[in-house]
Amino acid sequence: MTDERPKVIGILKVMGAGIYHITTLISGDFLKLVLLSFALAMPVVYYFTDIWLQDFSYHIEMSWWVFFLVGVVALFISLLTVSYQFIKDAIANPVKSLKANR
Repeated sequence: MTDERPKVIGILKVMGAGIYHITTLISGDFLKLVLLSFALAMPVVYYFTDIWLQDFSYHIEMSWWVFFLVGVVALFISLLTVSYQFIKDAIANPVKSLKANR
């Protein structure tokens, strides 16, 4: 995403936006996609896991906090992965990104 919008990041930096604001602005769109995919996948995972667990002799019930914990960990890992690139581009000199012909 930062490769698609280097001039937007440069303009935001020139207008006075800080690294925190630039990172939260751009990573917010990405995190919404992660949350949407998590919300769509969890009912399917619950259904197939429940069917799979019924074949075992010692059947256990799945708790809601396990799914919540998996969602938080997935969100944290995606935030760490994406934030590195966003912070690197936000720290860069805005003049170079505005001069670049992309």
